[in-house]
Amino acid sequence: MSVFSHSIRLHSICLALTLTGAAVCVAEVSVPNIFGDHMVLQRNQANKVWGKAKPSEKVSVTIGDQQAVTITDNEGLWQLMLPPMKVGKPLELTITGETNSIKIIDVLVGEVWICSGQSNMAWKVSNAYDPDLEALTAKHPRIRMINFPQVGTQEPIWDHKDANWMVCSPQTVGDFSAVGYFFGRQLHETLGVPIGLINNAWGGSACEAWISRENLEAAGSYAALLERADTSAKQYEQLAVKSALSDAEKQTMDGLKRLMTGNQRPANIYNGVLKSHLGYGIRGAIWYQGESNAARAYQYRDLFPLMIDSWRKEWGQGDFPFYWVQLADYRSESPEPMESDWAELREAQTLTMSKLKHTGQAVIIDIGEGKDIHPKNKVDVGRRLARLALDNEYAIDIASQSPIFKSMEKLGAKIVLTFDHVDNGWRPFDAAEPVGFAIAGEDKRFVWATAKINKDNNSIEVSSEAISAPVAVRYAWADNPVCNMFDGAGLPLTPFRTDDWPGVTANSK
Repeated sequence: MSVFSHSIRLHSICLALTLTGAAVCVAEVSVPNIFGDHMVLQRNQANKVWGKAKPSEKVSVTIGDQQAVTITDNEGLWQLMLPPMKVGKPLELTITGETNSIKIIDVLVGEVWICSGQSNMAWKVSNAYDPDLEALTAKHPRIRMINFPQVGTQEPIWDHKDANWMVCSPQTVGDFSAVGYFFGRQLHETLGVPIGLINNAWGGSACEAWISRENLEAAGSYAALLERADTSAKQYEQLAVKSALSDAEKQTMDGLKRLMTGNQRPANIYNGVLKSHLGYGIRGAIWYQGESNAARAYQYRDLFPLMIDSWRKEWGQGDFPFYWVQLADYRSESPEPMESDWAELREAQTLTMSKLKHTGQAVIIDIGEGKDIHPKNKVDVGRRLARLALDNEYAIDIASQSPIFKSMEKLGAKIVLTFDHVDNGWRPFDAAEPVGFAIAGEDKRFVWATAKINKDNNSIEVSSEAISAPVAVRYAWADNPVCNMFDGAGLPLTPFRTDDWPGVTANSK
């Protein structure tokens, strides 16, 4: 039996053999849906292809003039590596077993990026600014995206039948991740190569849902997190075996079921979504998440790096680049300096850059919406992520990193701050002087500060008549801060604080 279309998912079938009267199961060669028509393979590196067939079956994979061959293991699983390829014309990829073949058409070789995180990454072009204008110009057939469904489970999902690669056009672009699309479009127009985007984002997802149970347990810091999830699972199991439930128990069970299959349970998205394409050849990943972990921001300092590190180890492609979006401004503005779990989550994201190499952060403290957790301006988000990739991965000489706090010095009633990555000097937005700085003494009570730019070295002097002996400064430290500092490249100053006083989420678990 031969099947020459990737769109028909292959599965094990039983053939009744009349000569023997026995029912013999013949497992046809199959691959997960990440391998499909219009897919993009990562250029200039070996790419893994994997699938299933019957045990000890010979499987060959052919693309262009190259062929690789392997034998399935005792469970019928197989994988092989395709030799590195360069950008060129569309190719056909053929996977052949003993009883069938799969032909995948219109395969391009280019740059492949994972687009992951929460709803702000999943947010479609059709929901961003000017979707009608974007559709008019979305004639980019060499930009492709695959959107994965949202499945939460503790058991690994191997294949998602409803996910297919889309070719960018005015008719399809509305279903593209907006951040992913604007990121990919900038890369495509700059590099002139095909771009593949793997969108597996899930709105509202917690970071721990993207990490395997084994890695969370091995880290040794997440016992309370895992215990909460296990308690809910046991409660659900106890209710599920009861023959009759009260109305209250039915409501409880419905809520627990959502937890069991949702995007908050540890390892649920790792198994239900990520495992189906973990190992596919990529250049790197972009990430927009954190809102769901803001109440546990201190925990995120270690949880987020753990996720990145575990992905890298399991992907088998070394320390691939991982760039994320820092949380935007959101909620009501505060008339006075405030404590903020969102500010602490932003700090945790910033700290990750010093913990893991080959990482970067796109600061968007200027383009959020206080009334909407989903700001519509996704163009600038994609562009700032693209700056990081173009600078660090593709040797394009372009400003990419937001200015970031470096050091402080006390000078009497003033504190002098220095910064790294101030490209072409400071450019305060709207007002002539810096806005968004607060200062405090030993009593840890912050007041708004007056700030002045030293144009000789781009340092900033901060003071207040109310604080005679200052010890700490904060900038843009609020849910929705009023701040205006940009460098000459148009990149906003990274929110920061000079103190390490325990925050509102310091004891979160």
